[in-house]
Amino acid sequence: MPPGTTPVDHERHLVRYSGRAAFSPELVARAAGTSVFTEGGRELLDFTSGQMSAILGHSHPEIVATVREQVASLDHLHSGMLSRPVVDLARRLAGTLPAPLEKVLLLTTGAEANEAAVRMAKLVTGRHEVVSFARSWHGMTQAAANATYSAGRRGYGPAAPGNFALPVPDRFHPDVVDAGGALDWRRQLDLGFDLIDAQSVGSLAACLVEPILSSGGVVELPPGYLAALADKCRERDMLLILDEAQTGLCRTGDWYAFEHDGVVPDILTLSKTLGAGLPLAAVVTGAEIEQRAHDRGFLFFTTHVNDPLPAAVGNTVLDVLVRDRLDERARELGAALRTGLDGIAARHDTVGDVRGRGLLLGVELVGDRVLGPGGADRLGATVTRRCFELGLHMNIVQLPGMGGVFRIAPPLTASDDEIARGVAVLDQALADATRDL
Repeated sequence: MPPGTTPVDHERHLVRYSGRAAFSPELVARAAGTSVFTEGGRELLDFTSGQMSAILGHSHPEIVATVREQVASLDHLHSGMLSRPVVDLARRLAGTLPAPLEKVLLLTTGAEANEAAVRMAKLVTGRHEVVSFARSWHGMTQAAANATYSAGRRGYGPAAPGNFALPVPDRFHPDVVDAGGALDWRRQLDLGFDLIDAQSVGSLAACLVEPILSSGGVVELPPGYLAALADKCRERDMLLILDEAQTGLCRTGDWYAFEHDGVVPDILTLSKTLGAGLPLAAVVTGAEIEQRAHDRGFLFFTTHVNDPLPAAVGNTVLDVLVRDRLDERARELGAALRTGLDGIAARHDTVGDVRGRGLLLGVELVGDRVLGPGGADRLGATVTRRCFELGLHMNIVQLPGMGGVFRIAPPLTASDDEIARGVAVLDQALADATRDL
């Protein structure tokens, strides 16, 4: 068997958990900075930051030092105990956020954080209905999965009652248009809530959304949309929950994506980027909501709630983000990456749109126009494979009614040369794939 080839036993012993998507064809031996290295010695430029998480790159020396030091002194505690890393991280997170967001619950995953946030919203409001986008992804646990519409709904039995889907304000695929054919998102939002109001039993508790839909195709909400959505929530006494698993902590060029719109959520959930690749998540809310939840007996025990080891890592993540001004770096690198991707779009008819913000960008393929029915799917799979062969790891989202959308999210610590190299590989892969198909 050639070096680096995945052993046959992976098919014998591993559960396949990604739908029909296959595992990568080579085993990864190590990772450092913006690259991962296979057992066969190949280097892959990582343009997904692991699972969209490793904003400081892989094996960042300060993260490595923190883990070594903390695991040797205090790693895990009973859920009723507190430690200095936890108290410090809660205080420091609150310091990065606008009022009234100051109360923090530290957890492990994004799904878990969304689960806790929805549970809190239901308890505080005394209601049970939840609204989220029709191409949302919030996790695969119960409440999070019920609020997820982009995948994972078929075959698992009935969803919990009271979950409603809101149309996605996708400017590249407008479904409600004005006289000029552009997306009329205000009318779309009004119609969406007209339908929700018609179906509601009068128990609307929360609206859970991402400020930029990532798994939904890297869809940035139009200017003004988030504020209008917040108004819809206030009119119905619903809580607005923003899921910033992928957009939070500098990736979009702001510390938090909601700052771009001047809207402060009632509850904020963080994960992925907070631990920079390690399992750490947070729910953040205001003192009033936290008090009401506490008075009503809010309960959300997990084995690793407020664990000191991941909290220490979170503190180091904040240290690096602040010291290295990585919000500014994300804007600079994002502008360079966007320029490169716009150049690719100009050279390739199979690229229909480039969108996103900072270092969370999307490139939508429209292969059906050039290659015929099913062309976008074939092109997406071929380009992804060719990128891998040329030394670039890419992730493509393929949703019904859309071409394939590459989600591009390199670490905030990537170099200018690495960004340029990744763009060059994608350009070559598109040329090769289009020629071969």
